[in-house]
Amino acid sequence: MPEIAPGVVVPDDAINFVYSSSGGPGGQNVNKRATKAELRLELRAVSIPADARDRLARLLGRRLTDEGVIVISAEEHRSQPRNRAACLDRLRDLVVRALVRPKSRRATRPSRGSVERRLREKQQRGAAKRRRREHED
Repeated sequence: MPEIAPGVVVPDDAINFVYSSSGGPGGQNVNKRATKAELRLELRAVSIPADARDRLARLLGRRLTDEGVIVISAEEHRSQPRNRAACLDRLRDLVVRALVRPKSRRATRPSRGSVERRLREKQQRGAAKRRRREHED
């Protein structure tokens, strides 16, 4: 069972890789080798809390199919193992980001002094504009 993030393990048979020919540079090698890697993993196979799973689903966006399968692909490297590692790194990054609980926002109110300062400055700006208008006549 590989550990894809600290404390998060996925069964070996849950992660599937599909390889295909990659686009971009590579010369003749790109025509002969299947270097593009595509990782496929069911979301429910990732052992994380339910709230983190919801955050992960939001982070994945279009990389999550309607059937609940995570699809991450990489083709920036010229070798299959490096693209495979890039897929796992992306998955690891997304899971780590999903595990972080966002801080809950606490409603605050401006202090009485800051409200009074704002209103006083507003009065002063309006008075300066009125004085400018009087001088134009």
